[in-house]
Amino acid sequence: MFDNLIESKRKSEKRAGGALFSVVFHSLAIAGAILATAGGVKSAMEQREEKVQMVEQPKEKPPEPEKKPPPPDVVVAPPPPKGFQILTAPIEIPTVLPDIDLSKKMTDEADYTGKGVAGGTSKGVAGGVPQSINTETTYYDFQVEKVAAQVQGTGVPVYPEVLKNAGIEGEVDVSFVIDTTGRADMSTLKILKSPHAQFTEAVRKALSTARFLPAEVGGKKVKQLVQLPFVFSIK
Repeated sequence: MFDNLIESKRKSEKRAGGALFSVVFHSLAIAGAILATAGGVKSAMEQREEKVQMVEQPKEKPPEPEKKPPPPDVVVAPPPPKGFQILTAPIEIPTVLPDIDLSKKMTDEADYTGKGVAGGTSKGVAGGVPQSINTETTYYDFQVEKVAAQVQGTGVPVYPEVLKNAGIEGEVDVSFVIDTTGRADMSTLKILKSPHAQFTEAVRKALSTARFLPAEVGGKKVKQLVQLPFVFSIK
């Protein structure tokens, strides 16, 4: 009986010490949890503040001012027509060769083609001053910037059946003026060579229905004198 009382007292003491330790441990755990939670909330708030500070709203661009149309009375000047330079021989021939000036601009051979307006250059009239183009003047092929060209499929003469059956061949050379509308001016037609009258008549009929792209000088359509061969050959 005595032994049982002593043993009961020891168990009571152990339980009191364990309860005290449990209370202290839980208090510390709760305090640590509160601090950890507070630190986590603070860290989250700091991150949120940092993110808010890093985001910048794009600035709105001011509207571009509308371009005003040019006044209706402004007339665009035509481009200067292309031309050519003329070489002139010196009146007095020097006996001593002059010094070579390397600072001077080299001569451009494209300025001496003989095409375009006399006194101009291959890139336009010297000084860039446009000259008036007379559309009533008839030009040669070396005077225009864009030569007249025949529209494919038009102005094809019909081989005379009589000459074809007879095996007669030949060539007709003609010259005429192509006007600004792209038609052959039949009043200017000249027969330069023809082996037979029926060949001549066939060419005349073909030219009356032929169509051409007019010649151009300075961007304007002009008349051009052309010379064309028409070959009649049996194949």
